[in-house]
Amino acid sequence: MTIKELLQINGKNQEVNIKGWVRTRRGSKDVSFIALNDGSTINSIQVVAEGENFKEKLIKKITTGSCIAVNGELVSSKGSGQSVEVLASSIEILGLSDAEEYPLQPKKHSLEFLREKAHLRFRTNTFSSVFRLRHALTFAVHKFFNDKGFVNLHTPIITTVDAEGAGEMFQVTNLNLSNLQKTDDGNIDFSTDFLEVKQI
Repeated sequence: MTIKELLQINGKNQEVNIKGWVRTRRGSKDVSFIALNDGSTINSIQVVAEGENFKEKLIKKITTGSCIAVNGELVSSKGSGQSVEVLASSIEILGLSDAEEYPLQPKKHSLEFLREKAHLRFRTNTFSSVFRLRHALTFAVHKFFNDKGFVNLHTPIITTVDAEGAGEMFQVTNLNLSNLQKTDDGNIDFSTDFLEVKQI
């Protein structure tokens, strides 16, 4: 079950299994509070791990960016900011995250910083919101034209920009191939080419 579904569910006191990435972990030896997100919504769900049920060594391994699976009971939240939370009965670490190397820490990051972390920026609320909005707009445009009977085609694109070596496959020119003008050094004279192909 996704976190989005859990946050919308009406029934409480039921056993659930959730998986996701840790946004934050705070607390003490007695109890830890883990904000968990799986990408289904920008909102995280709070996981409550009581110290008597978990070894301190395990809890210390759960850092920001870690991937975990949680079994527990969905209960009404006693804290503010969320209506439900998960009272954990077991936690399995699926992927560790080095707290000193993982770049997305629980603080505000600049857009310049996130531009350099393109593979992780989707885990931030800012980019998560932007791409959800982009998805909704793209889907609406495609649905509109699909309902009108249009077909979406991906046509070949001719460009002067070399992409992944594909520019060496063929050359596009408007010169007369049966009567090519040559330069003094014997190369083809592209100076009159409409596409302005440059010799390298």
